[in-house]
Amino acid sequence: MTLEEVMKRLEAMGSESTRQTLMRHGMPPAGYGVKVGDLKKLVKPVKGDQELVLQLYDTGISDAMYLAGLTVNPKTVAKETLQAWARKADWYLIAEYTVASAAAESPHALELAREWIDSPEELVAACGWSTWANYVSITPDEHLPAEELRGLLERVQASIHEERNRVRYTMNGFVISVGGYVAPLHEEAVQAAAAIGKVRVNMGGTACKVPSAPEYIARMISAGKLGKKRKTCIC
Repeated sequence: MTLEEVMKRLEAMGSESTRQTLMRHGMPPAGYGVKVGDLKKLVKPVKGDQELVLQLYDTGISDAMYLAGLTVNPKTVAKETLQAWARKADWYLIAEYTVASAAAESPHALELAREWIDSPEELVAACGWSTWANYVSITPDEHLPAEELRGLLERVQASIHEERNRVRYTMNGFVISVGGYVAPLHEEAVQAAAAIGKVRVNMGGTACKVPSAPEYIARMISAGKLGKKRKTCIC
């Protein structure tokens, strides 16, 4: 498929009701409003053309950018491409899901996560914390930098309530991810979550709520998921 063909398909698949919903969550008006389930129908014809994937992200259209994240090959994507993607992400869905998931499965995961969490740009920093959260969910515990993760838990506990809006959200997600997916650090994450308490995030004109880290981790434990890694974080 060509870029023009894919964009026409995306436009045809969009709906105004979905577009309005996504805009309430922060999507720029130029988006088409395609449901994720419909985007996945285009994965197979797009995935084999990584140049097309890059072109899709560069359109700046949210639906195309999300599709790029679903179809990128994270094992071969260049670090510079992911850095450019993080800079171009213009709302949280792209930064915290599309870019962070691809980065977490790439060979550059740790380097980029470390770089991004210190960014002065809110969405880039949020992308960094989400990259960390995704990385620990798919990486065997023995391959994780345990002491560094302990330090990050301490950093979150000390600074989350003074951080920027979406950074607070993704820091909270990081604590949940460590508490649920990293068995050796489970207790420390639970203690950090309890010390942090309620995390307040402006969710805009939506009914979305910030997950309670202690409750979310407890549900993972009740479901027998402690330490059980995900096969992929790209979805």
